[in-house]
Amino acid sequence: MNAKMLLKLSLLCAAFPALGADQIVVGLITKTETNPFFVKMKEGAQAAAKKDGAKLMTGAGKFDGDNASQVTAIENMMSGGAKAILITPSDTKAIVPAVKKARSAGVLVIALDTPTEPQDATDALFATDNFKAGVLIGEYAKAAMAGKPAKIATLDLAPGITVGQLRHDGFLKGYGIQEGDPQIVCSQDTRGDQAKGQTAMENCLQKAPDINLVYTINEPAAAGAYQALKSAGKAKGVLIVSVDGGCVGVKNVKSGHLAATSQQYPLKMAVMGVDAGVEYAKTGKKASGYTDTGVTLITDKPMSGVDSKDTKFGTANCWGK
Repeated sequence: MNAKMLLKLSLLCAAFPALGADQIVVGLITKTETNPFFVKMKEGAQAAAKKDGAKLMTGAGKFDGDNASQVTAIENMMSGGAKAILITPSDTKAIVPAVKKARSAGVLVIALDTPTEPQDATDALFATDNFKAGVLIGEYAKAAMAGKPAKIATLDLAPGITVGQLRHDGFLKGYGIQEGDPQIVCSQDTRGDQAKGQTAMENCLQKAPDINLVYTINEPAAAGAYQALKSAGKAKGVLIVSVDGGCVGVKNVKSGHLAATSQQYPLKMAVMGVDAGVEYAKTGKKASGYTDTGVTLITDKPMSGVDSKDTKFGTANCWGK
């Protein structure tokens, strides 16, 4: 190789110092690929990875609760050289052995949105305070009912999933009742799915046609509940409260289909997670503990004593856009 070629090669290396360097790999595993919440989370992770110069591997369950697909995704990401894995666990207990295996191999594991059981099975948690999200809509519902006797339907997630239990328990706390209260006339699982939410609401209406307050685990379930109520000619007489604060959900608050929703910020969770993963890969510094990514009650019919923002704020901030 002559001197001229050596000079060109040295100039090329100076211009592109990253050539030949190992690219940092970060993994993101969501509960599903279709839920708009996780779509937004993936968008945030992709943007953060691009900004940080990292490669993002992604995986998801085929449905909410699909632990097997999430375990496979962890294994694939470990084989693919991921230094950090971000996960929204579908089964908060069953995923723990796979998480422990990854951590034992030196992979940083961060839970997003949903804590594992136990929570310290992961290195860190970036999430909404889901109990607080439930408390906010419970307090709102109590104030909005204004002393009127309640016939409550709870459209929940599924047994054994932490995020669903936290929101459900928070709602009861905010409303000032306990599990088993006679005001709760129907409880159904929806897995956070719109079609299942509609079916659940139809089942509840058959059981208790005079339902006047509906708590839903998320906004897709709320949309299903509203459709069932509308088809039954009961939509105007029923208060629906939910959790998510997505752009579609905020529109449903504005239209009056939803009375209020607790807005969370999945894009923020994902960006923080990717940044923490890249930091770990570069420096060895591990994120740890719980980071609250915030929650805001969104409604256009505020209630005295319950902090809230209107749908203008909700639209400007839906899911951290």
